[in-house]
Amino acid sequence: MILFIVISIASLVVTSWALEPTPAGKAHAPDPATHEDAIVQVYGADVWGIRGKFAIHTWIATKARGAADYTIYQVIGWRLRRAGTALSVSRGDPARPWYGSPAILLHELRGDAAERLIEPIDAAVRSYPFDREYKMWPGPNSNSFIAWIGLEVPELGLELPVKALGQAWMRAEYAALAAAGN
Repeated sequence: MILFIVISIASLVVTSWALEPTPAGKAHAPDPATHEDAIVQVYGADVWGIRGKFAIHTWIATKARGAADYTIYQVIGWRLRRAGTALSVSRGDPARPWYGSPAILLHELRGDAAERLIEPIDAAVRSYPFDREYKMWPGPNSNSFIAWIGLEVPELGLELPVKALGQAWMRAEYAALAAAGN
């Protein structure tokens, strides 16, 4: 029995380590006051508690060329009960921690490549069909939302890590929506 417990714990540790996302760089959003160029950044952070060993929350931020701040787009489950929508569009520092978990930069574009995608990203956000639904598992959730943006804006070249639970749900739903002509 003790051997079983030791093997189980070792397996859990290895699995958790293998699921960790590979950062695209330091989780840093350049100061808009000193950084003129456009930026698109996708961040993730471990969710609260033990679930954080297996799942992350993701969000996307954009800053147009010369803009004074970042626009942060995300889906937050508890927001649905309070505001009637899980979709959050806000301004601020996108590299801030998510409820105590440090942000991890997952994907980034800068300059002209980022500038070309800011409007299509905003259009994808505004057309998200599941803003009044939220399910931690299998979705729709924050990762389903970011996967939606990646599917709607393939030029983004976004690949979410395994810990972004809900992205597979979105790929299946997206295929169903496409097959139905939506």
